[in-house]
Amino acid sequence: MDTKSPDAPESKLHFLDYWRIIRLRKTVILLVFLLVVLTTLAVTYWLPKTYASMARIKVEKDVPEISGIEAKQNYSPYDPYWLQTEFEVIQSSSVLNDVIKKLDLNQKWARYSSTGRLQTDETFLILKGQMSVRQTRNTSLIEIWVYSEDKDEAALLANTIADVYRNNRLKLRNEVREAGVKTLREQLSQKEEEAQKRKVIVNELRRTNDIADGFGDQTSTYTLNDETLRSLEQLRIKAASDYLREASLFESISKRSREELRGSLVTSYPYDPVLSSLEEKRNTAQQQLTAYLQELTPEHVDVKKAQGILDTIKTQLDKKIDDILVGLKSNADRAKSIWDTAERDVMQAREKANADATKKRAYFDAKNDLANLQRVLDALNLKINAETIETALPVSSSVVVTDMAVANPRPVKPNKALNMGLGVVVGLLVGIGLAFFIEYLDTSVKTIDDVERALQAPVLGVIPQNVGVLLDEGPETPHAEAYRVLRTNVLFSRKDDKLNTISVLSGGAGEGKSTTLINLATIFAQNGHRCLIVDSDLRRPSIHKVLKVSNTIGLTNYLLKQNSLEEVIQTTMLPTLDFMPSGKLPSSSMGILSSVKMKELILELKRRYDFVFFDSPPLLGVSDASILASEMDMVLQVIQYRRYPQPMTLRAKQMVQKVGGNLLGIVLNNINMSQDENYYYYSGYYEYSRQDDESVVKDDNAEKKEEVTKA
Repeated sequence: MDTKSPDAPESKLHFLDYWRIIRLRKTVILLVFLLVVLTTLAVTYWLPKTYASMARIKVEKDVPEISGIEAKQNYSPYDPYWLQTEFEVIQSSSVLNDVIKKLDLNQKWARYSSTGRLQTDETFLILKGQMSVRQTRNTSLIEIWVYSEDKDEAALLANTIADVYRNNRLKLRNEVREAGVKTLREQLSQKEEEAQKRKVIVNELRRTNDIADGFGDQTSTYTLNDETLRSLEQLRIKAASDYLREASLFESISKRSREELRGSLVTSYPYDPVLSSLEEKRNTAQQQLTAYLQELTPEHVDVKKAQGILDTIKTQLDKKIDDILVGLKSNADRAKSIWDTAERDVMQAREKANADATKKRAYFDAKNDLANLQRVLDALNLKINAETIETALPVSSSVVVTDMAVANPRPVKPNKALNMGLGVVVGLLVGIGLAFFIEYLDTSVKTIDDVERALQAPVLGVIPQNVGVLLDEGPETPHAEAYRVLRTNVLFSRKDDKLNTISVLSGGAGEGKSTTLINLATIFAQNGHRCLIVDSDLRRPSIHKVLKVSNTIGLTNYLLKQNSLEEVIQTTMLPTLDFMPSGKLPSSSMGILSSVKMKELILELKRRYDFVFFDSPPLLGVSDASILASEMDMVLQVIQYRRYPQPMTLRAKQMVQKVGGNLLGIVLNNINMSQDENYYYYSGYYEYSRQDDESVVKDDNAEKKEEVTKA
């Protein structure tokens, strides 16, 4: 039956895990550290000494001491982009080539060439590589640094570069100004010739078109026409407004009834005395008629007379209203006539203006072109005069050498302190990095968590390094406690007390399975159990050498029916522990462990002994281990600390499961408990247990002495 532990939680690296890796890989870290430091030290003392000199210059834009005709504006005292441009100018070939020529560096630096003399391009690259240009912080000062193996040469180069740059600035400024003035004069000459030609064209157009105009303001004729058109347009707009007002008034009045007009016209025309008088009479006659009708019948003479008077007044009032309507109609017609006349005048004026403009356009266009050209000539004359005056004005030096370079007696390269510091830091970083990289590549078993996470099986025992055979060391050895813990875990892990055959196996050779089996059997025997060790590793038996007994006869002899069971079992120095050697394995009996005789032997040994321990070859080498695992009641898999990769141990565990073996758990072997914090508490516990056992022995000895004394 296979016992599996619950899924282990995903492990997370703690600070102590990093410290554990550093301690385990301290040899690699130390070797890499020493290699890097020694290499850095050798390179530092092997490199030639380099000296540095610095010339500082103050750089400003070119500004005349006295302002010219056109005063310059917006001079910025600090322009970082401009300074960056000057950095490139200082390192350009236009400056450095002059330095090379002035100091004859092609010949002086012939040591850099195999031909005896350098080319200018080669010298330029060497010089540029030996210099750097930077800005003094928060200023417009430029520092020119030059590095050389000769301290005097470094100072000379820095000062020469500063002087050449200053002279080139002055030379370039004068050349640019002179070239600019020359170009302006050429442009002025061309524009003057063009102006003379245009004057001839303008005079010819004026004479041909009979235009009364001088060379003054060319817009006077157009201004007169514009004013006339504007006045006519205003009259047209006013006439249209008057017509719309009169027509609207006539239309609104003509739509009303006579009764509505009689009252509304009186209020609209209060200045008309006839209309007001007729309206007043009509109101009086209406009131009289109303008064008669209240007292008399309609057939009465007075009523008829009052009715007649009212009708006569209404007739007169209607006639007056008709006259007013005729007047309104006449006003609207007259306004329409005025509007039409204004429209006609505007159209005629526009046609005349267009005709005049068409006739005179060529003249005025030519005249405008001449005026524009004249303005260009005036601007060119002014610019030439300004530049001529400014050229004659004294100009302050735009480049001033504030600090001359001096020979520095102390080299700046190599910086021994800095290099050694970097060597120490880099050595530590590379060493630690390499240690962690090696640890990353190492997929072997390192911790209990690795086993339980990869194999899903419990760890029953942790065996420290340098463990000997307990039969030789005695029961009080500190290592015995590790096997006592393993024995206890084995007893608690088995499900039935009848399970008493145990096979200790491993995935590969050299993992300590035989030593583990011998010591575990010794612990069981020391505890009073009747135990037997069977060396079933028929191909490479080794237990008889440890126990110092003969391997002449043993397991193979019994299975081949050459000897009895009592003849092949040997005793050891421990009364409760017996041993069965492997015997000699004939080449014709390779599958002897899978025989029926072997199964009968296992059953017989289970009956005779409390526990039977079978040693086996590695699982991944031969099939014998798988056969034994399938026949055993319990199987322990030994995994050596940091020896084989995890996939190999996992494969061994899977082989045990495939053949039906009951894998109780894993035994971690050869653990360095003093260096690995993951197992430090095991070491402390074993030490504590050993001290406790020693104190018990001392107490027992003291009691015995006391009893002897009393007797």
